[in-house]
Amino acid sequence: MRPEVARVEEPIGEASWLERGALQQLLDELSSRGFETLGPVVREGAVFLEPVKRIEDLPVGWRDEQTPGRYRLSHSGGERVFDVLHGHAGLKRLSFAPREELLQIDTQGVGRPFTARPTLPEPARIAVIGARACDLAGLRVHDRVFLHDRYPDPYYATRRGGLFLVAVSCTRSVSTCFCTSMETGPEARSGFDLALTELEGGFVARAGSPAGAEVLEALPRRPAPAEHLLEERRALDACAASMQRRLETKDLPGLLYENLDHPRWDDVAERCLSCGNCTMVCPTCFCHDERDEPALDASGAVRVREWDSCFSREHAQIHGMNFRPHTRERYRQWLVHKFASWIDQFGTSGCVGCGRCITWCPVGIDPTEEIAAIRGPGE
Repeated sequence: MRPEVARVEEPIGEASWLERGALQQLLDELSSRGFETLGPVVREGAVFLEPVKRIEDLPVGWRDEQTPGRYRLSHSGGERVFDVLHGHAGLKRLSFAPREELLQIDTQGVGRPFTARPTLPEPARIAVIGARACDLAGLRVHDRVFLHDRYPDPYYATRRGGLFLVAVSCTRSVSTCFCTSMETGPEARSGFDLALTELEGGFVARAGSPAGAEVLEALPRRPAPAEHLLEERRALDACAASMQRRLETKDLPGLLYENLDHPRWDDVAERCLSCGNCTMVCPTCFCHDERDEPALDASGAVRVREWDSCFSREHAQIHGMNFRPHTRERYRQWLVHKFASWIDQFGTSGCVGCGRCITWCPVGIDPTEEIAAIRGPGE
């Protein structure tokens, strides 16, 4: 079961120009088509994906500052809508639920037959405004995992198929971004229904699916003038050039496989709290636990899937032993899987360069720094 969304690798048709006021008409158009529209909303000092109905619900005039272990928002005024890049919560929870019921198991008493029926989620139509290129790349990784030709996950497929994605290309970066190293941004190139680039006075818009083209047709637009396209290109190139972090990806799997006993693992273990924050905010991490929760009256049980983390000691617990009892082994497992064995398994890195793991790590551990230390000077 694959998502019933025909997104293409190249935008459909020519670029259009939307005046700033057309953003409200976009929200109205999506609502009229039966979508619940979610977008970045400022709350409790961060941005969350929450329902939006008006431009004023979006973070107009807000900007984020992200450094290792630190996230701050500031309101500087102005009319720009999408100057906050992202918060801790990306798109992952919309298609891969943090907790969901998989099966309802009903019993008829001890020694009697039982029945088990899947509890698939109700199909929902959700439009996301403000998806970033790194999050689209994260969805592509999950599609490879959960929509495998032989073993598709129907729970993921049901949620994924209902998503309408309005991407926003990044024209600024924060200090923890390194998407250019992972070749995932800052420009949204594929995986969207509509893509916007915010400039002064409006947006350059492109459709990336037939559904996106229909919505764009319904908006007041005109062909994007050459000067706006040039301004867009300059803004995207400037954003890419502004990124402060770089990751050398040459022979990265080989580098990590050959350095499983490197002393740097001990160094990072002295700082890592094994809290799992990095895995919770990561757009691609998908470790999970499944268990049966029995009813108190023994009438049945519910099989539940819930997010888990390889940083949890229990994650590596099997009968009679734990094969990753120390933080050193758990951090090494995460980093080597993300940047090496993930490529062997799925043909792509498990990192999209969003930098969330750096921002939301309480002690500011930076994977680009750890890999550089293992690589050593001059390599």
